[in-house]
Amino acid sequence: MKNLKYLLSLLLLGAGMAKTNAQTENTIFPIVTIPIPKEVALEVGGMTFLPNDELAVATRRGEVWIITNPYMKDGQQPKYRLFAHGMHEILGLSYIKGDLYLTQRAELTRLRDLDGDGEADEYRTMYSWPLSGNYHEYAYGPMLDKDGNMVVTLNLGWIGFGESMSKWHGWMLKFTPDFKMKPFATGFRSPAAFALNNSGDIFYAENQGDWVGSGSITHVEEGDFVGNPAGLIWADQPDSPVKLRKKDIPDTGEPKYDVAKRVPGLKTPSVWIPHSIMGNSTSGILSYSDNGNMGPFKGQLFVGDQSQSKISRVYLEKVKGVYQGMVFPFREGFSSGILRMNWGSDGSMLVGMTSRGWSSTGKEEYGLQRLTWSGVMPFEVQTVKAQPDGFELEFTMPVDEKTARNAGSYKLSTFTYKYHHIYGSPVINQSPRSIKAIVISPDHKRVRLVLDSLKEGYIHEIKTEGIRSENGNTPLLHNYGYYTLNKIPDGEKIVATDENKPTGAMEADHAMQGMDHHNMKNMAETGEKVTGSTDAGKHVTKQPASWKNGLVKTILLGTKPGLKFNVTNLTLKAGTKVKLTFANTDDMLHNFVLTTPGSGNVVGEMVMKMGLDGEKYDFVPNSTKVIAHTSLLQPGKSDTIYFTVPKKPGIYPFICTYPGHYMVMKGQIKVLK
Repeated sequence: MKNLKYLLSLLLLGAGMAKTNAQTENTIFPIVTIPIPKEVALEVGGMTFLPNDELAVATRRGEVWIITNPYMKDGQQPKYRLFAHGMHEILGLSYIKGDLYLTQRAELTRLRDLDGDGEADEYRTMYSWPLSGNYHEYAYGPMLDKDGNMVVTLNLGWIGFGESMSKWHGWMLKFTPDFKMKPFATGFRSPAAFALNNSGDIFYAENQGDWVGSGSITHVEEGDFVGNPAGLIWADQPDSPVKLRKKDIPDTGEPKYDVAKRVPGLKTPSVWIPHSIMGNSTSGILSYSDNGNMGPFKGQLFVGDQSQSKISRVYLEKVKGVYQGMVFPFREGFSSGILRMNWGSDGSMLVGMTSRGWSSTGKEEYGLQRLTWSGVMPFEVQTVKAQPDGFELEFTMPVDEKTARNAGSYKLSTFTYKYHHIYGSPVINQSPRSIKAIVISPDHKRVRLVLDSLKEGYIHEIKTEGIRSENGNTPLLHNYGYYTLNKIPDGEKIVATDENKPTGAMEADHAMQGMDHHNMKNMAETGEKVTGSTDAGKHVTKQPASWKNGLVKTILLGTKPGLKFNVTNLTLKAGTKVKLTFANTDDMLHNFVLTTPGSGNVVGEMVMKMGLDGEKYDFVPNSTKVIAHTSLLQPGKSDTIYFTVPKKPGIYPFICTYPGHYMVMKGQIKVLK
């Protein structure tokens, strides 16, 4: 009890400090909304700036708009001009050597205004590829690489699993200046974005799916196979640089890093972006070059998320010739699903968004916003660098030595994902890491954590909740992140001594061990800590024996495109015995969770706080607000549950609690007397 009181006192002290001195994303990185005329459905698929500082925006509806004064300088409203229209699902746009280039479903297109009237007169096909007609065959790009070639990526189709139904789908293609096509790499599932870092290397963003345990960004080189075997159907073509074949790829559920040791050519992610925690649908990548003005993070990457309407920050380093690094939270709260990002001439970040069919936590169907920096220095972990025996954390401001030396200020663990044909993956092989020594630099801006061990090929969760700034006792703006350790560097290891021995470790460990299940459940209700549901009474899959003599109401529930249940309103009498079958006919994971009146959003928000354990519990929190639920269903799967309608009349929301879905995938049961 003494230890528990000690920990709680620390938590309360920390909460008091945060209330007084805490920074916020809103004040440091303000978001400015750019107004869009009512008649313009700006479902952003691509963006690029023109030499005169006008912003060209391509839409999923096949239009290209030119926006004058997107910065709203001198209080003036932006002006919109339709430049081109009549095209098919544009998902990329670039201004290259005096012309606008874009990708449609079936081609790489060049637009030209021949008569100078401000509208495109020439729509020229520069290269086309075949289509099967499958809705999932999206095309992205083009981007200019460091050698002057254009880069395009093609999505796999979806038929209950990813499939390359048309030639070169699942590939990254390059086009020479005279538009000769060269296949470059394969293994892509849904490569919605790619960009060059400041060294000119290509990185692409992948979304969770079959063969993809979680979102990630990966360095792509010629001849790489990045994981999904469907595209290998074309690897036997004469111009393919990829040597692997589908038969070479094992489907064992082992970690991808372990499989890559046996399969030369299989590329693992440079940085994993843990699903549900850091995002659900990895989208745009933007390199922080000299064009930007977004705080002290030059050289890093910003990575958007379409589903959770937010941007993460990625620090990369190269160890033994391999990229790896850390993903941090950066800015959430955008109005729709982020797809594209560009630097404006004033250093602000233009963020283009869309959500139709790809629903997002941002409630608008589309949007255009500017992210700016107030000039206030955020207190953040600026970089994390791998060491032979742990990690070195560099901060944007000097840290308070007492909190930095306290082992209780940190929490570290390792985990990874399965590499298999199944959609997504639970967290596997999770284990804690303990701190053996802490070394603080003389300027208090770097802290080296010496750990009991490192796990090569694993994701290392690094939490820094107890750290405070040296001046002002300010908590970190963001106090967690995930480092993907592909290679452990060589170098001198630090020997633990009395001088660098961490403080506070024993007290914190004992206090946490003293927390019983009741305390943890209370935390789930208050939002401090959320655990998963283990109550079998809320997931009953066999008809109760006591129901044999009573009538049972059978309900069949399914899905619709755009994160929707196919039935959203049900009316039932109190006490009705229900047999509900939920069939997931969508192309992503879903569940059904029935909640108490007014609790749909509350339960959905709890799920966002479940952390790494979320998928283990089917993203169902341990809460009295949950009445009944199905399991988390793979595409094409179903689950049947039995429950009794509550006796109290009212409106009972039901939602999908897969992270972020609850905002849009919902319905209600009206209970009558």
